[in-house]
Amino acid sequence: MTNSKKWLTEDLSTIYDQNSYMNLLGIRITKLDQGQSELSMPIVANKHTNLYHIAHGGALASLADAVMGIACATTGKQVVTIEMNINFIKSAVPCSEIKAMGKIIHYGKSTMIAEGEIFDSHNTLIAKTRGTFFITGKISGL
Repeated sequence: MTNSKKWLTEDLSTIYDQNSYMNLLGIRITKLDQGQSELSMPIVANKHTNLYHIAHGGALASLADAVMGIACATTGKQVVTIEMNINFIKSAVPCSEIKAMGKIIHYGKSTMIAEGEIFDSHNTLIAKTRGTFFITGKISGL
């Protein structure tokens, strides 16, 4: 695992700030720690919403995948998602800022397992997720 707080707060954030898909959805890193991450995403009408004018499940799944993957990346390892599940508990309405928190629950030799939770602006749980990630190597530059 990497121990540099500078690497976590500056370098890893910069890597993800340059990701076009994260920028398209408006996903931002708000907090990083070893094995943990916190992200935020606005729910913008006609961008993140479905036909029912609530957050699209695909947008929430993208946020969930990102928060768990970034939690894994805090170890300095590059990972890809093998498997992910998500339980949608409550809908998120447009114009609310939602937040996601992810943490590693298993760090193996070739895989990691992470969990994530997504909350609305009232801190109500809207989704719970879990994923398995394959370690492909070290993040470039480490």
